[in-house]
Amino acid sequence: MAPRVLLVPLGCLALLLPPPRAAEFSPSLDSDFTFTLPAGRKECFYQPMRRDASLELEYQVLDGAGLDVDFHLLSPKGETLVFDERKSDGVHTVETEDGDYMFCFDNTFSTISEKVIFFELILDNMGEDGQDQEDWKKYVTGTDLLDMKLEDILESINSVKARLSKSVQIQTLLRAFEARDRNIQESNFDRVNFWSMVNLGVMVVVSAVQVYMLKSLFEDKRKSRT
Repeated sequence: MAPRVLLVPLGCLALLLPPPRAAEFSPSLDSDFTFTLPAGRKECFYQPMRRDASLELEYQVLDGAGLDVDFHLLSPKGETLVFDERKSDGVHTVETEDGDYMFCFDNTFSTISEKVIFFELILDNMGEDGQDQEDWKKYVTGTDLLDMKLEDILESINSVKARLSKSVQIQTLLRAFEARDRNIQESNFDRVNFWSMVNLGVMVVVSAVQVYMLKSLFEDKRKSRT
């Protein structure tokens, strides 16, 4: 089956990249998305990247029989960078070049079960407008302002920003794990109820057969002959 390209709004995945400028900040952009992949289908997404940036992608299968999916990550030149066969989760990081990276989730091996898939993109060193830095320099050029150094301020901001981004990422992953565990528990609950009803039905049938057989053993066969 030919790959089906899913066009996602720019706000979800295709991040608008500002023109590269020199700045002390090393911004990290992230986005996450959850979608349903029908049985026998393949969905592909595209992410534009710049040279010397970093693309980190993490995915998890939250629901569906087997909790597995095939995953492909291709470079702008069409080269296969990552291929995961029938896995439930994965984390991959690649150093990028200019162009559109394509990653696909393939469920063509399944004929009945659809899959609910969560994935998160984390983009590092994507460039950021350096205007804020230039504005800050206007206020720290004098030596009378307590010898503040712009580099120290930017370093502190970068540290806080990185920790906040990591906290948000961990919380998102924990929510994904919670959703997957909840789906597994609900599936197990339904399975236990189904087989309990089957066992109950078998017990009722067996009991009825046993009663009938016992009654037949104690019937007066002489009456039936006359």
